[in-house]
Amino acid sequence: MSDSARQLVVTRRLAIPLDEFEFTFARSSGPGGQNVNKVNSKAILRWNALASSSLPDEVKQRLQASFGSRLTTEGELLIASQRYRDQGRNIDDCLEKLRELLVQAATAPKRRRPTRPSRASKERRLESKRVVSERKRARRQVDE
Repeated sequence: MSDSARQLVVTRRLAIPLDEFEFTFARSSGPGGQNVNKVNSKAILRWNALASSSLPDEVKQRLQASFGSRLTTEGELLIASQRYRDQGRNIDDCLEKLRELLVQAATAPKRRRPTRPSRASKERRLESKRVVSERKRARRQVDE
């Protein structure tokens, strides 16, 4: 996967070269038999998202706002995967997790268009208030 021509395609307009990512490997936790003690299958993706030239500024800002807790103080994003028992599938899983994060950050939030209640909805609301008020008034004790 060290081929510099390969890219992580996020959207039609956004792709990040794989050489911007740094992978480290560690031993996975959990079951795996005797093999678990000698194979470093857990993949940890490290990527300096804030310094990346392939990420537009508005996407960087949304990424920092939404996933700021996942960024280190240097602006690096860490993603780990130990779902599978082999390195290659865990690398692909890390890249897929990153792609999903970036898709969320790349989509601009919809602007809220303020609306007004219609005349009929106002009348329905006032009528229901009258009904509830009448119901409560009927429950009161009559003073004689």
